[in-house]
Amino acid sequence: MYFFAAITNAIALNNFLIPARVYGAGLNGVSQLLSSFLFDFSHIEISTGLLIMLFNIPIALLGWYKVGRDFTLFSFLTVALMSIFSMILPIQEVTNDPIMNAIVGGVISGVGVGLSLKYGFSTGGMDIVSMVLAKTTGRSIGTLMFGINFIVISLAGFAYGWEYALYTLLSIYVLTKVVDTIHTSHQKVTAMIVTQHSAEMTTAIKEKLIRGITLLPAKGGFSGADSSVLMVVVTRYELYDLEQAVKETDPFAFVNILQTNRVIGEFWDSDRQKSHREETKRSQENR
Repeated sequence: MYFFAAITNAIALNNFLIPARVYGAGLNGVSQLLSSFLFDFSHIEISTGLLIMLFNIPIALLGWYKVGRDFTLFSFLTVALMSIFSMILPIQEVTNDPIMNAIVGGVISGVGVGLSLKYGFSTGGMDIVSMVLAKTTGRSIGTLMFGINFIVISLAGFAYGWEYALYTLLSIYVLTKVVDTIHTSHQKVTAMIVTQHSAEMTTAIKEKLIRGITLLPAKGGFSGADSSVLMVVVTRYELYDLEQAVKETDPFAFVNILQTNRVIGEFWDSDRQKSHREETKRSQENR
């Protein structure tokens, strides 16, 4: 999956976005823009892939200490592969229609980013910054991402014409919609976990997530063995952590993931979770 995420982003850059002067979202767009500026105004040729790698090194170090080693390692591996592919693959235009380049480039990039998030890693850049802020402050980086993308779009417009800014805006919009379709953090799902190790499973889930868990008695219709069903509602953003907790505790557990359209009652948002983490930390320090 790392290979697929990397190659899709490299193809989107080299075959659709870069040839059409359409710029991507986040650090990829910043890297594209800087590469274009250096070549057009200073005649210094530095590939977009190399700049993406350089920008991601300090972010990877931040993620290593703040997010987790596995997530950061796999994310940086994806970034490294994407950078290598971007430098190896030729920059070749598939179509000269800028609107098609913007749409197709956004779709391909969105597939790579969305699948990487779905499987518990990222394509680096602002995804890692988002994880850091989510874990340390409980907040998203929507405003920061908007600011970065606004700067990219504005500079593209001033430097190369406002039609390119509009194509960039279209590409970012398409990318966002594709990522939301594949991996949407605000969508909720209900996990029904059938296990014979309910106590251990409850503890493991509580260690990873701040979510309520309902335990229901159950009996196997085929085996007749007694077991328990743990019902827990989480966001799609939290689903990977839940799956890891289940696999680590009971590899033989049966898990059914149901789409949840609406939750009535108490479902903690990021602010409530942040307050709970802080209270728990203070109580542990006072012991």
